[in-house]
Amino acid sequence: MRKILLIGAGRSASSLVKYLLDKSDKENIKLIIADISLENAQKLAQNHPNARILQLDIFNDEARKKEIHSADIVISMLPARFHMEVAKDCVTYGKSLVTASYISDELKALNEEVIAKGLVFMNEIGLDPGIDHMSAMQVIDRIKKEGGKMIMFESFTGGLVAPESDTNLWNYKFTWNPRNVVIAGQGGVAKFIQEGKYKYIPYNKLFRRTEFLEVEGYGRFEALANRDSLKYREIYGLEDVLTLYRGTIRRVGFSRAWNIFVQLGMTDDSYIMEGSENMSYREFTNSFLPYKPYDSVELKLRHCLKIDQDDVIWDKLLELDIFNPDKRIGLKDATPAQILQKILMEKWTLEEDDKDMIVMYHKFGYELDGKKKQIESNMVVIGDDQTYTAMAKTVGLPVAIATLKILKGEITTPGVQLPITKEVYEPILKELQGYGINFKEKRVDYLGYNPFNL
Repeated sequence: MRKILLIGAGRSASSLVKYLLDKSDKENIKLIIADISLENAQKLAQNHPNARILQLDIFNDEARKKEIHSADIVISMLPARFHMEVAKDCVTYGKSLVTASYISDELKALNEEVIAKGLVFMNEIGLDPGIDHMSAMQVIDRIKKEGGKMIMFESFTGGLVAPESDTNLWNYKFTWNPRNVVIAGQGGVAKFIQEGKYKYIPYNKLFRRTEFLEVEGYGRFEALANRDSLKYREIYGLEDVLTLYRGTIRRVGFSRAWNIFVQLGMTDDSYIMEGSENMSYREFTNSFLPYKPYDSVELKLRHCLKIDQDDVIWDKLLELDIFNPDKRIGLKDATPAQILQKILMEKWTLEEDDKDMIVMYHKFGYELDGKKKQIESNMVVIGDDQTYTAMAKTVGLPVAIATLKILKGEITTPGVQLPITKEVYEPILKELQGYGINFKEKRVDYLGYNPFNL
């Protein structure tokens, strides 16, 4: 049997494992599921006869090298910072590698060796990055083939809660790593290009510069800019495009409310708050407000940030219990961001019966035969349950499909790469349709770029 080694058995691996095990008899596959937690591996394997579980510490060189050497292809679903340990062994032993992570400079440096050995190192083959690349390139290539010239590209993705599970005023629950949500946008400036002009949004302004999107059947959303949209000009072959903007999707109103935390300083992850372990939620909130002994914490916050008492933002803050004097933080030597994450997880963690939702939205503006045209394309995926979430489907299935196609010799171009060629995106997108992951396209009048005077 051909051996596929999966290293990393986290939540995003559930649909990946199911796909490969469902096809294991027909494709003559043995799936080795390796994780530092044997319990995680067992949960995914579900005693399938074509699965073998393995407790593996990625820093145990001997054990790691042994498993990679005996595999036919390797999937790394580890945190991105650990991929290099696996990648170097894959080069040494001549094994192709698949990951859902962004290509690092270190990994890119292996390209010549990977090509020389005829290996495929497929990266950025999850959701975002992944499905965003493939779905964008499919339409861009089609427009260019028809003779069109791209003048505008916008792309947005969001991990959200499904409408039937939307039960709080923020219209949001954590469907992925909560830490990434809390610190999103920090450490840099959002960069994009609008009608040939470079635009920059610093972190302290990011959550007040949003664009509205309408997705048929699901209502209105808002999008805020990602950190660096400009790097996609070269990746997508859009060096001459006049507008390029990528962002993150939330429900309308989320960003304005989240901006309160940004302005207070609660999302800061750069310093430790003294006495955090015994601090109450109310004391945490008060820490960021002026000293006024005769004013309540609530009054100080409203005055400081000019929030009216009947503003929906105020109700959202109350819902999170941030003024509670009895609840304790319970985190020693914690940063503001870590404390905020702890508070939010109490309210925004998915319940057992909750479902998540992925929304992806593209706009393509182009010129053809002297006329300006526009295509809008969107994808909505709703999870089945807490195991086979929308996030797990959209991250794991592209990884699994790509792995099998590389193993079968259907994707052969060697090198450290991402899925932007027709050889890769066409068959994978086609197969994803069978799992309910598909895009609805419509042609509209060209509206140009008008994200509320960004």
